[in-house]
Amino acid sequence: MILPIAIQAQPQINAAITEVVRLLSPSVIRIRYDIGEDWSGDSAIFFRVLLSDEATRENSLRDISKKVEAELSERLDVQSMGMFAYFNFRSQSEQAELNDPAWA
Repeated sequence: MILPIAIQAQPQINAAITEVVRLLSPSVIRIRYDIGEDWSGDSAIFFRVLLSDEATRENSLRDISKKVEAELSERLDVQSMGMFAYFNFRSQSEQAELNDPAWA
């Protein structure tokens, strides 16, 4: 069940995402999300982060993924919204190959 507070927070979530993408560009191309339940039935927000191929190189991936998580966490208190945050990362070339509409 999606919590009403999470639905009400969507403008805040969208604004935070826009700010983080702007801040971390060109490494972060875009961020999409879904609100739903995790494997245990708890409310969750699932972030899908599309990164440049450069950012996904072995020496950069850890840094940029930590920055994305930190910046979003700084701007959004998802726990106060009653949710857990999950992050998935994908490179631009991986998305081009998979062509997953959820990541578009």
